[in-house]
Amino acid sequence: MGNCDIGVIGMAVMGQNLVLNMNDHGFKVAVYNRTTAKMTDFIQGRGAGREIYGAETLEEFVNKLGEPRIILLMIKAGRPVDLTIEALKPLLKPGDIIMDGGNSYFKDTIRRTKELEESGIHYIGTGFSGGELGARRGPSITPGGSHTAWPIVKPILKAIAAKLDDGSPTCEWIGSDGAGHYVKMVHNGIEYGFMQLIAETFQIMKDMLGMDYNRMAAVFKQWNQGKLESFLVEITGDILAYRDENKEPLLPKILDAAGQKGTGRWTSESALELGIPLTLVTEAVFARALSALKSERTQAAKHLPTPAYQFDGDRRALTQDLENALYLAEILSYSQGFMLFREAAREYEWELNYQEIANIWRDGCIIRSALLTYIHDAYKNNGELENLLLDPFFLEEARLNVSSLRAVIRHAVAAGIPVPALSAALSFFDGYRSGSLPANLIQAQRDYFGSHTYERVDAPRGEFFHTNWTGEGGDVTASSYNA
Repeated sequence: MGNCDIGVIGMAVMGQNLVLNMNDHGFKVAVYNRTTAKMTDFIQGRGAGREIYGAETLEEFVNKLGEPRIILLMIKAGRPVDLTIEALKPLLKPGDIIMDGGNSYFKDTIRRTKELEESGIHYIGTGFSGGELGARRGPSITPGGSHTAWPIVKPILKAIAAKLDDGSPTCEWIGSDGAGHYVKMVHNGIEYGFMQLIAETFQIMKDMLGMDYNRMAAVFKQWNQGKLESFLVEITGDILAYRDENKEPLLPKILDAAGQKGTGRWTSESALELGIPLTLVTEAVFARALSALKSERTQAAKHLPTPAYQFDGDRRALTQDLENALYLAEILSYSQGFMLFREAAREYEWELNYQEIANIWRDGCIIRSALLTYIHDAYKNNGELENLLLDPFFLEEARLNVSSLRAVIRHAVAAGIPVPALSAALSFFDGYRSGSLPANLIQAQRDYFGSHTYERVDAPRGEFFHTNWTGEGGDVTASSYNA
Protein backbone atom coordinates (compact mmCIF):
# COMPACT_ATOMS: atom_id res chain seq x y z
CA MET A 1 0.00 0.00 0.00
CA GLY A 2 1.24 3.45 -0.90
CA ASN A 3 1.10 6.69 1.03
CA CYS A 4 -0.32 9.18 -1.48
CA ASP A 5 -3.36 11.05 -0.18
CA ILE A 6 -5.15 11.14 -3.52
CA GLY A 7 -4.66 10.05 -7.11
CA VAL A 8 -5.62 11.99 -10.23
CA ILE A 9 -6.30 10.40 -13.62
CA GLY A 10 -6.10 12.79 -16.57
CA MET A 11 -3.24 15.23 -17.07
CA ALA A 12 -4.90 17.82 -19.28
CA VAL A 13 -4.99 21.47 -18.20
CA MET A 14 -7.54 21.08 -15.38
CA GLY A 15 -6.00 17.88 -14.04
CA GLN A 16 -2.47 19.28 -13.91
CA ASN A 17 -3.53 22.48 -12.17
CA LEU A 18 -5.64 20.68 -9.58
CA VAL A 19 -2.68 18.39 -8.80
CA LEU A 20 -0.41 21.40 -8.26
CA ASN A 21 -3.08 23.03 -6.10
CA MET A 22 -3.39 19.88 -3.98
CA ASN A 23 0.35 19.61 -3.52
CA ASP A 24 0.54 23.29 -2.56
CA HIS A 25 -1.76 22.40 0.34
CA GLY A 26 0.41 19.53 1.55
CA PHE A 27 -1.21 16.55 -0.13
CA LYS A 28 0.85 13.83 -1.79
CA VAL A 29 -0.59 13.08 -5.21
CA ALA A 30 -0.26 10.09 -7.54
CA VAL A 31 -0.93 10.82 -11.21
CA TYR A 32 -1.78 8.70 -14.24
CA ASN A 33 -2.56 9.49 -17.85
CA ARG A 34 -3.58 7.10 -20.60
CA THR A 35 -0.79 8.60 -22.73
CA THR A 36 2.25 8.03 -20.52
CA ALA A 37 4.35 10.73 -22.21
CA LYS A 38 1.90 13.41 -21.06
CA MET A 39 2.22 12.25 -17.46
CA THR A 40 6.02 12.08 -17.73
CA ASP A 41 6.24 15.58 -19.20
CA PHE A 42 4.21 16.91 -16.29
CA ILE A 43 6.26 15.08 -13.64
CA GLN A 44 9.50 16.31 -15.14
CA GLY A 45 8.19 19.78 -15.88
CA ARG A 46 5.65 21.67 -13.77
CA GLY A 47 5.54 18.87 -11.20
CA ALA A 48 9.31 18.52 -10.77
CA GLY A 49 10.63 18.63 -7.21
CA ARG A 50 7.20 18.12 -5.70
CA GLU A 51 5.51 15.25 -3.89
CA ILE A 52 3.78 14.21 -7.11
CA TYR A 53 4.33 10.62 -8.19
CA GLY A 54 3.71 9.29 -11.67
CA ALA A 55 2.45 5.83 -12.60
CA GLU A 56 2.61 4.12 -15.97
CA THR A 57 -0.19 1.60 -15.29
CA LEU A 58 -3.43 1.73 -13.37
CA GLU A 59 -2.19 -1.06 -11.10
CA GLU A 60 0.91 0.95 -10.19
CA PHE A 61 -1.24 4.05 -9.76
CA VAL A 62 -3.70 2.38 -7.35
CA ASN A 63 -0.84 0.82 -5.35
CA LYS A 64 0.59 4.30 -4.67
CA LEU A 65 -2.56 5.31 -2.79
CA GLY A 66 -3.22 5.03 0.92
CA GLU A 67 -6.50 3.49 2.07
CA PRO A 68 -9.27 4.24 1.61
CA ARG A 69 -8.13 5.09 -1.87
CA ILE A 70 -9.34 8.42 -3.26
CA ILE A 71 -9.24 8.72 -7.05
CA LEU A 72 -10.20 11.85 -8.97
CA LEU A 73 -11.07 11.44 -12.65
CA MET A 74 -10.31 14.51 -14.79
CA ILE A 75 -11.12 13.01 -18.16
CA LYS A 76 -13.57 13.58 -21.00
CA ALA A 77 -17.20 13.04 -20.03
CA GLY A 78 -19.22 10.14 -21.38
CA ARG A 79 -17.90 6.73 -22.39
CA PRO A 80 -14.27 7.44 -21.30
CA VAL A 81 -15.50 7.78 -17.71
CA ASP A 82 -17.37 4.45 -17.85
CA LEU A 83 -14.38 2.67 -19.40
CA THR A 84 -12.03 4.04 -16.75
CA ILE A 85 -14.39 3.02 -13.94
CA GLU A 86 -14.61 -0.50 -15.36
CA ALA A 87 -10.81 -0.70 -15.49
CA LEU A 88 -10.50 0.54 -11.90
CA LYS A 89 -13.17 -1.62 -10.25
CA PRO A 90 -11.13 -4.86 -10.10
CA LEU A 91 -8.28 -2.93 -8.45
CA LEU A 92 -10.37 -1.30 -5.71
CA LYS A 93 -11.87 -2.44 -2.40
CA PRO A 94 -15.15 -1.61 -0.67
CA GLY A 95 -14.82 1.82 0.93
CA ASP A 96 -12.59 3.22 -1.82
CA ILE A 97 -13.74 6.43 -3.49
CA ILE A 98 -13.95 7.55 -7.10
CA MET A 99 -14.63 11.23 -7.81
CA ASP A 100 -15.58 12.39 -11.29
CA GLY A 101 -14.42 15.99 -11.69
CA GLY A 102 -15.35 16.37 -15.36
CA ASN A 103 -18.49 17.90 -16.84
CA SER A 104 -20.42 14.65 -16.74
CA TYR A 105 -24.15 14.55 -17.43
CA PHE A 106 -25.93 14.38 -14.08
CA LYS A 107 -28.09 11.39 -15.07
CA ASP A 108 -24.90 9.43 -15.82
CA THR A 109 -23.72 10.35 -12.33
CA ILE A 110 -26.99 9.11 -10.82
CA ARG A 111 -26.51 5.78 -12.61
CA ARG A 112 -22.82 5.44 -11.72
CA THR A 113 -23.40 6.25 -8.06
CA LYS A 114 -26.01 3.48 -7.79
CA GLU A 115 -23.90 0.91 -9.67
CA LEU A 116 -20.72 1.57 -7.66
CA GLU A 117 -22.48 1.67 -4.30
CA GLU A 118 -23.76 -1.84 -5.05
CA SER A 119 -20.08 -2.85 -5.24
CA GLY A 120 -19.25 -1.05 -2.00
CA ILE A 121 -17.31 1.68 -3.82
CA HIS A 122 -18.26 5.30 -3.11
CA TYR A 123 -18.82 7.68 -6.01
CA ILE A 124 -18.85 11.47 -5.95
CA GLY A 125 -19.80 13.58 -8.96
CA THR A 126 -17.84 16.75 -8.38
CA GLY A 127 -18.22 20.00 -10.29
CA PHE A 128 -15.07 22.10 -10.56
CA SER A 129 -15.78 25.64 -11.76
CA GLY A 130 -13.31 28.37 -12.60
CA GLY A 131 -11.35 27.05 -15.54
CA GLU A 132 -7.57 26.77 -15.61
CA LEU A 133 -6.90 29.64 -13.19
CA GLY A 134 -9.56 28.42 -10.79
CA ALA A 135 -8.09 24.92 -10.73
CA ARG A 136 -4.65 26.32 -9.95
CA ARG A 137 -5.54 29.04 -7.44
CA GLY A 138 -8.82 27.79 -6.00
CA PRO A 139 -11.96 26.62 -7.80
CA SER A 140 -15.59 26.60 -6.80
CA ILE A 141 -16.45 22.97 -5.99
CA THR A 142 -19.84 21.22 -5.88
CA PRO A 143 -19.54 17.57 -4.73
CA GLY A 144 -22.52 15.23 -4.59
CA GLY A 145 -23.07 11.47 -4.51
CA SER A 146 -22.18 8.93 -1.81
CA HIS A 147 -22.58 10.93 1.38
CA THR A 148 -20.54 8.41 3.41
CA ALA A 149 -17.45 9.48 1.46
CA TRP A 150 -17.85 13.21 2.12
CA PRO A 151 -16.00 13.32 5.50
CA ILE A 152 -13.06 11.54 3.84
CA VAL A 153 -12.64 13.83 0.83
CA LYS A 154 -13.82 16.99 2.60
CA PRO A 155 -10.37 18.06 3.96
CA ILE A 156 -8.84 17.89 0.47
CA LEU A 157 -11.64 19.60 -1.42
CA LYS A 158 -12.10 22.39 1.12
CA ALA A 159 -8.35 23.00 1.24
CA ILE A 160 -8.00 23.52 -2.51
CA ALA A 161 -11.21 25.56 -2.98
CA ALA A 162 -11.27 29.32 -3.35
CA LYS A 163 -11.70 31.23 -0.09
CA LEU A 164 -14.13 34.05 0.61
CA ASP A 165 -13.12 37.14 2.58
CA ASP A 166 -14.05 35.44 5.85
CA GLY A 167 -11.86 32.46 4.97
CA SER A 168 -14.71 30.05 4.25
CA PRO A 169 -14.12 27.76 1.25
CA THR A 170 -16.33 27.81 -1.84
CA CYS A 171 -17.06 24.13 -1.44
CA GLU A 172 -19.90 22.36 0.33
CA TRP A 173 -21.74 19.07 0.03
CA ILE A 174 -24.62 19.51 -2.45
CA GLY A 175 -26.64 16.32 -2.13
CA SER A 176 -27.11 12.72 -3.22
CA ASP A 177 -26.20 11.01 -6.52
CA GLY A 178 -26.16 13.59 -9.36
CA ALA A 179 -26.82 16.76 -7.35
CA GLY A 180 -23.25 18.09 -7.53
CA HIS A 181 -22.99 17.67 -11.28
CA TYR A 182 -26.47 19.15 -11.72
CA VAL A 183 -25.46 22.35 -9.93
CA LYS A 184 -22.31 22.52 -12.06
CA MET A 185 -24.42 22.03 -15.20
CA VAL A 186 -26.73 24.90 -14.27
CA HIS A 187 -23.71 27.04 -13.43
CA ASN A 188 -22.50 26.48 -16.99
CA GLY A 189 -25.94 27.24 -18.39
CA ILE A 190 -26.06 30.57 -16.57
CA GLU A 191 -22.53 31.17 -17.86
CA TYR A 192 -23.81 30.73 -21.43
CA GLY A 193 -26.50 33.31 -20.73
CA PHE A 194 -24.16 35.88 -19.20
CA MET A 195 -21.69 35.56 -22.05
CA GLN A 196 -24.44 36.10 -24.62
CA LEU A 197 -25.82 39.11 -22.72
CA ILE A 198 -22.36 40.69 -22.64
CA ALA A 199 -21.84 39.94 -26.34
CA GLU A 200 -25.13 41.64 -27.23
CA THR A 201 -24.16 44.66 -25.13
CA PHE A 202 -20.80 44.79 -26.91
CA GLN A 203 -22.46 44.72 -30.34
CA ILE A 204 -24.77 47.62 -29.45
CA MET A 205 -21.77 49.64 -28.28
CA LYS A 206 -19.82 48.86 -31.44
CA ASP A 207 -22.48 48.95 -34.14
CA MET A 208 -25.02 51.43 -32.80
CA LEU A 209 -22.95 53.79 -30.66
CA GLY A 210 -19.81 53.52 -32.80
CA MET A 211 -17.48 53.12 -29.82
CA ASP A 212 -13.88 52.14 -30.54
CA TYR A 213 -12.19 49.32 -28.65
CA ASN A 214 -10.43 51.60 -26.19
CA ARG A 215 -13.69 53.26 -25.24
CA MET A 216 -15.55 49.95 -24.91
CA ALA A 217 -12.76 48.52 -22.76
CA ALA A 218 -12.93 51.58 -20.52
CA VAL A 219 -16.72 51.22 -20.12
CA PHE A 220 -16.51 47.57 -19.10
CA LYS A 221 -13.66 48.30 -16.68
CA GLN A 222 -15.77 51.07 -15.15
CA TRP A 223 -18.79 48.78 -14.90
CA ASN A 224 -16.66 46.21 -13.09
CA GLN A 225 -16.14 48.74 -10.31
CA GLY A 226 -19.88 48.99 -9.63
CA LYS A 227 -23.01 46.86 -9.51
CA LEU A 228 -21.88 44.76 -12.49
CA GLU A 229 -18.69 43.64 -10.76
CA SER A 230 -18.06 40.11 -11.99
CA PHE A 231 -15.42 37.87 -13.51
CA LEU A 232 -16.98 37.93 -16.99
CA VAL A 233 -17.33 41.73 -17.09
CA GLU A 234 -13.74 42.02 -15.85
CA ILE A 235 -12.27 39.78 -18.55
CA THR A 236 -14.41 41.45 -21.23
CA GLY A 237 -12.65 44.72 -20.44
CA ASP A 238 -9.29 42.93 -20.71
CA ILE A 239 -10.23 41.31 -24.04
CA LEU A 240 -11.40 44.60 -25.57
CA ALA A 241 -8.17 46.29 -24.47
CA TYR A 242 -5.89 43.53 -25.77
CA ARG A 243 -3.65 44.34 -28.71
CA ASP A 244 -1.89 41.81 -30.95
CA GLU A 245 1.68 41.86 -32.27
CA ASN A 246 0.67 44.62 -34.71
CA LYS A 247 -0.68 46.70 -31.82
CA GLU A 248 -4.18 46.29 -33.21
CA PRO A 249 -7.28 45.02 -31.36
CA LEU A 250 -7.26 41.23 -31.49
CA LEU A 251 -11.02 40.73 -31.01
CA PRO A 252 -12.19 41.77 -34.53
CA LYS A 253 -9.74 39.22 -35.97
CA ILE A 254 -11.42 36.32 -34.13
CA LEU A 255 -14.03 34.45 -36.19
CA ASP A 256 -17.59 35.08 -34.99
CA ALA A 257 -18.53 31.40 -34.59
CA ALA A 258 -18.89 30.28 -30.95
CA GLY A 259 -18.29 26.70 -29.86
CA GLN A 260 -19.99 24.76 -27.09
CA LYS A 261 -19.40 21.53 -25.18
CA GLY A 262 -22.99 20.67 -24.31
CA THR A 263 -23.59 21.77 -20.71
CA GLY A 264 -25.72 24.74 -21.80
CA ARG A 265 -27.84 22.47 -23.98
CA TRP A 266 -28.19 19.95 -21.12
CA THR A 267 -29.42 22.77 -18.86
CA SER A 268 -32.06 23.77 -21.40
CA GLU A 269 -33.09 20.14 -21.92
CA SER A 270 -33.54 19.69 -18.18
CA ALA A 271 -35.63 22.86 -18.01
CA LEU A 272 -37.84 21.55 -20.82
CA GLU A 273 -38.25 18.20 -19.02
CA LEU A 274 -39.17 19.92 -15.76
CA GLY A 275 -41.36 22.63 -17.31
CA ILE A 276 -39.27 25.61 -16.15
CA PRO A 277 -39.04 28.69 -18.44
CA LEU A 278 -35.26 28.89 -18.66
CA THR A 279 -35.62 31.16 -21.67
CA LEU A 280 -32.45 33.21 -21.39
CA VAL A 281 -30.03 30.28 -21.27
CA THR A 282 -31.92 28.55 -24.07
CA GLU A 283 -31.67 31.62 -26.31
CA ALA A 284 -27.95 31.78 -25.54
CA VAL A 285 -27.55 28.16 -26.66
CA PHE A 286 -29.43 28.89 -29.89
CA ALA A 287 -27.37 32.06 -30.44
CA ARG A 288 -24.20 29.95 -30.44
CA ALA A 289 -25.84 27.54 -32.88
CA LEU A 290 -26.76 30.45 -35.16
CA SER A 291 -23.25 31.89 -34.92
CA ALA A 292 -21.87 28.55 -36.15
CA LEU A 293 -23.76 29.04 -39.46
CA LYS A 294 -21.05 31.47 -40.56
CA SER A 295 -21.09 30.68 -44.30
CA GLU A 296 -24.89 30.85 -44.49
CA ARG A 297 -24.95 34.13 -42.59
CA THR A 298 -22.32 35.60 -44.89
CA GLN A 299 -24.49 34.80 -47.90
CA ALA A 300 -27.68 36.00 -46.24
CA ALA A 301 -26.03 39.32 -45.37
CA LYS A 302 -25.70 40.04 -49.10
CA HIS A 303 -29.42 39.65 -49.78
CA LEU A 304 -31.56 40.25 -46.70
CA PRO A 305 -32.39 43.87 -45.85
CA THR A 306 -30.86 45.78 -42.93
CA PRO A 307 -32.88 48.59 -41.31
CA ALA A 308 -31.83 52.11 -42.28
CA TYR A 309 -31.41 53.28 -38.70
CA GLN A 310 -28.96 55.68 -37.11
CA PHE A 311 -28.98 56.41 -33.42
CA ASP A 312 -29.09 60.16 -32.84
CA GLY A 313 -30.02 60.21 -29.18
CA ASP A 314 -28.04 60.77 -26.00
CA ARG A 315 -25.09 58.37 -26.13
CA ARG A 316 -24.23 58.82 -22.49
CA ALA A 317 -27.81 58.02 -21.47
CA LEU A 318 -27.93 54.91 -23.66
CA THR A 319 -24.62 53.71 -22.20
CA GLN A 320 -26.17 54.05 -18.75
CA ASP A 321 -29.22 52.15 -19.99
CA LEU A 322 -26.93 49.39 -21.26
CA GLU A 323 -25.39 49.01 -17.80
CA ASN A 324 -28.82 48.87 -16.17
CA ALA A 325 -30.18 46.48 -18.79
CA LEU A 326 -27.26 44.06 -18.46
CA TYR A 327 -27.58 44.20 -14.68
CA LEU A 328 -31.31 43.37 -14.67
CA ALA A 329 -30.89 40.66 -17.32
CA GLU A 330 -28.26 38.96 -15.16
CA ILE A 331 -30.64 39.09 -12.18
CA LEU A 332 -33.33 37.47 -14.33
CA SER A 333 -30.95 34.75 -15.49
CA TYR A 334 -29.99 33.91 -11.90
CA SER A 335 -33.70 33.91 -11.08
CA GLN A 336 -34.47 31.36 -13.79
CA GLY A 337 -31.53 29.20 -12.69
CA PHE A 338 -32.74 29.02 -9.10
CA MET A 339 -36.28 28.27 -10.34
CA LEU A 340 -34.78 25.26 -12.10
CA PHE A 341 -33.00 24.20 -8.91
CA ARG A 342 -36.28 24.20 -6.95
CA GLU A 343 -38.03 21.97 -9.47
CA ALA A 344 -35.03 19.64 -9.85
CA ALA A 345 -34.85 19.26 -6.07
CA ARG A 346 -38.49 18.12 -6.07
CA GLU A 347 -38.05 15.81 -9.05
CA TYR A 348 -34.85 14.09 -7.89
CA GLU A 349 -35.47 14.36 -4.13
CA TRP A 350 -32.43 16.50 -3.43
CA GLU A 351 -32.23 18.80 -0.42
CA LEU A 352 -30.52 21.68 -2.19
CA ASN A 353 -29.39 24.60 -0.05
CA TYR A 354 -29.82 27.68 -2.25
CA GLN A 355 -28.06 29.96 0.19
CA GLU A 356 -25.06 27.62 0.14
CA ILE A 357 -25.04 27.35 -3.67
CA ALA A 358 -24.93 31.15 -3.96
CA ASN A 359 -22.06 31.18 -1.47
CA ILE A 360 -20.11 28.55 -3.42
CA TRP A 361 -20.45 30.66 -6.57
CA ARG A 362 -19.23 33.88 -4.93
CA ASP A 363 -15.60 33.10 -5.77
CA GLY A 364 -13.56 30.68 -7.83
CA CYS A 365 -16.10 30.16 -10.62
CA ILE A 366 -16.84 31.81 -13.96
CA ILE A 367 -20.20 33.35 -12.97
CA ARG A 368 -18.93 34.87 -9.72
CA SER A 369 -20.32 38.36 -9.28
CA ALA A 370 -21.27 40.93 -6.67
CA LEU A 371 -24.91 39.94 -7.19
CA LEU A 372 -24.33 36.56 -5.54
CA THR A 373 -23.91 38.20 -2.13
CA TYR A 374 -27.46 39.54 -2.44
CA ILE A 375 -28.73 36.16 -3.67
CA HIS A 376 -27.09 34.51 -0.66
CA ASP A 377 -28.75 37.04 1.63
CA ALA A 378 -32.16 36.59 -0.03
CA TYR A 379 -32.19 32.85 0.67
CA LYS A 380 -30.67 33.36 4.11
CA ASN A 381 -33.57 35.68 4.97
CA ASN A 382 -36.17 33.38 3.41
CA GLY A 383 -35.24 29.79 2.69
CA GLU A 384 -38.69 29.20 1.14
CA LEU A 385 -38.42 32.11 -1.31
CA GLU A 386 -40.34 31.11 -4.45
CA ASN A 387 -38.44 33.40 -6.80
CA LEU A 388 -35.59 35.87 -6.44
CA LEU A 389 -37.77 38.55 -8.03
CA LEU A 390 -40.02 38.39 -4.95
CA ASP A 391 -37.18 39.27 -2.57
CA PRO A 392 -37.42 42.96 -1.48
CA PHE A 393 -33.94 43.83 -2.79
CA PHE A 394 -34.50 42.30 -6.21
CA LEU A 395 -38.04 43.69 -6.44
CA GLU A 396 -36.59 47.17 -6.08
CA GLU A 397 -33.76 46.51 -8.54
CA ALA A 398 -36.27 45.31 -11.14
CA ARG A 399 -38.40 48.41 -10.63
CA LEU A 400 -35.39 50.70 -11.04
CA ASN A 401 -33.88 49.05 -14.10
CA VAL A 402 -36.65 47.60 -16.25
CA SER A 403 -37.21 50.85 -18.21
CA SER A 404 -33.55 50.73 -19.27
CA LEU A 405 -33.95 47.14 -20.49
CA ARG A 406 -36.97 48.20 -22.54
CA ALA A 407 -35.10 51.17 -24.02
CA VAL A 408 -32.08 49.10 -25.04
CA ILE A 409 -34.20 46.46 -26.73
CA ARG A 410 -36.29 49.10 -28.51
CA HIS A 411 -33.18 50.72 -30.02
CA ALA A 412 -31.60 47.37 -30.90
CA VAL A 413 -34.72 46.17 -32.71
CA ALA A 414 -34.93 49.44 -34.67
CA ALA A 415 -31.29 49.04 -35.70
CA GLY A 416 -31.65 45.37 -36.63
CA ILE A 417 -29.17 44.25 -33.98
CA PRO A 418 -30.09 40.77 -32.68
CA VAL A 419 -30.58 40.70 -28.91
CA PRO A 420 -32.10 37.27 -28.21
CA ALA A 421 -30.89 37.01 -24.61
CA LEU A 422 -31.84 40.56 -23.61
CA SER A 423 -35.24 40.10 -25.27
CA ALA A 424 -35.76 36.76 -23.52
CA ALA A 425 -34.99 38.43 -20.19
CA LEU A 426 -37.61 41.11 -20.74
CA SER A 427 -40.22 38.68 -22.09
CA PHE A 428 -39.76 36.47 -19.04
CA PHE A 429 -40.07 39.48 -16.74
CA ASP A 430 -43.26 40.67 -18.44
CA GLY A 431 -44.71 37.17 -18.43
CA TYR A 432 -43.87 36.56 -14.78
CA ARG A 433 -45.36 39.87 -13.64
CA SER A 434 -48.59 39.30 -15.62
CA GLY A 435 -51.60 38.17 -13.61
CA SER A 436 -53.32 37.32 -16.87
CA LEU A 437 -51.77 35.73 -19.96
CA PRO A 438 -53.36 34.66 -23.27
CA ALA A 439 -52.87 30.99 -22.40
CA ASN A 440 -56.65 30.71 -22.05
CA LEU A 441 -56.88 31.01 -25.84
CA ILE A 442 -54.27 28.26 -26.26
CA GLN A 443 -56.21 26.00 -23.91
CA ALA A 444 -59.44 26.75 -25.80
CA GLN A 445 -57.72 25.83 -29.06
CA ARG A 446 -56.48 22.59 -27.52
CA ASP A 447 -60.00 21.76 -26.41
CA TYR A 448 -61.42 22.71 -29.83
CA PHE A 449 -59.18 20.46 -31.92
CA GLY A 450 -58.27 17.77 -29.38
CA SER A 451 -60.91 17.80 -26.64
CA HIS A 452 -58.16 18.36 -24.08
CA THR A 453 -60.54 20.19 -21.68
CA TYR A 454 -59.89 23.37 -19.72
CA GLU A 455 -60.25 24.84 -16.25
CA ARG A 456 -62.45 27.86 -15.53
CA VAL A 457 -61.70 31.01 -13.55
CA ASP A 458 -65.05 30.62 -11.75
CA ALA A 459 -64.44 27.01 -10.65
CA PRO A 460 -61.90 25.36 -8.31
CA ARG A 461 -58.51 24.41 -9.77
CA GLY A 462 -58.47 20.78 -10.84
CA GLU A 463 -62.04 20.80 -12.15
CA PHE A 464 -62.03 20.33 -15.94
CA PHE A 465 -64.60 21.28 -18.58
CA HIS A 466 -65.14 20.57 -22.27
CA THR A 467 -67.09 22.48 -24.90
CA ASN A 468 -68.53 20.94 -28.04
CA TRP A 469 -67.29 23.90 -30.12
CA THR A 470 -68.67 22.75 -33.50
CA GLY A 471 -71.75 20.87 -32.37
CA GLU A 472 -70.30 17.75 -33.95
CA GLY A 473 -67.64 16.73 -31.45
CA GLY A 474 -69.82 15.13 -28.80
CA ASP A 475 -68.98 14.90 -25.12
CA VAL A 476 -65.96 12.56 -25.30
CA THR A 477 -62.75 14.19 -24.04
CA ALA A 478 -59.07 13.35 -24.16
CA SER A 479 -57.13 12.74 -20.99
CA SER A 480 -56.26 15.93 -19.09
CA TYR A 481 -52.52 16.10 -18.63
CA ASN A 482 -49.58 18.43 -18.95
CA ALA A 483 -46.61 17.35 -21.04
